[in-house]
Amino acid sequence: MDSSLHTALKIFLPAYLITLFLTAFLWRSIVVWKKTGINPYKLGRSQSAHDFVGFLFRLTFMTIAAVIAVFCFSSEAYKYLTPIVWLQRPTLVIVGLALLVISLAWILIAQAEMRESWRIGIDEDFKTDLVHRGVFRLSRNPIFLGMRVMLVGLFLVLPSAVTLAIMLLGDALMQIQVRLEEEYLARLHGEAYREYQRKTRRWL
Repeated sequence: MDSSLHTALKIFLPAYLITLFLTAFLWRSIVVWKKTGINPYKLGRSQSAHDFVGFLFRLTFMTIAAVIAVFCFSSEAYKYLTPIVWLQRPTLVIVGLALLVISLAWILIAQAEMRESWRIGIDEDFKTDLVHRGVFRLSRNPIFLGMRVMLVGLFLVLPSAVTLAIMLLGDALMQIQVRLEEEYLARLHGEAYREYQRKTRRWL
């Protein structure tokens, strides 16, 4: 990889991760909590399938943070992540960076369109509105769609055995989570949600 691009990534990737956390998780959670008085974070620590998936999501996010930290601060240690050298091409890195930026913007738009209905996990305590405006007309799960694209972008920027595993595990977790959420929404909204399912695809 070109040294100037390598240096730029050491600046961009930590900044991106911090921006993702502050805007998509912390700031959005604060906005919903202030407007509703409800904590939107609904991933607990029980033995349920839902909370176990939540635990794996947290583990995945921490692993991403660790990979970026290793890349930025220890080239020697980064070799142990088994980089895929033949994929380390400037063109693919640029495509990956574009996917990271586009996916974050898409996620923030989808969160804004959910308004007070946005949650991290399934909220069994409070009934949320069925959202089908904006990007939700294109996808029933636009936030998870954005996250899937984000993981692809990360893999293209830092191709390695570890980021490949993160991409595959993250995708599997999201496939499970959306099905759990869709079952819940079908119970909550009944025929209105089933009609939404008929009109709008799960992903795109």
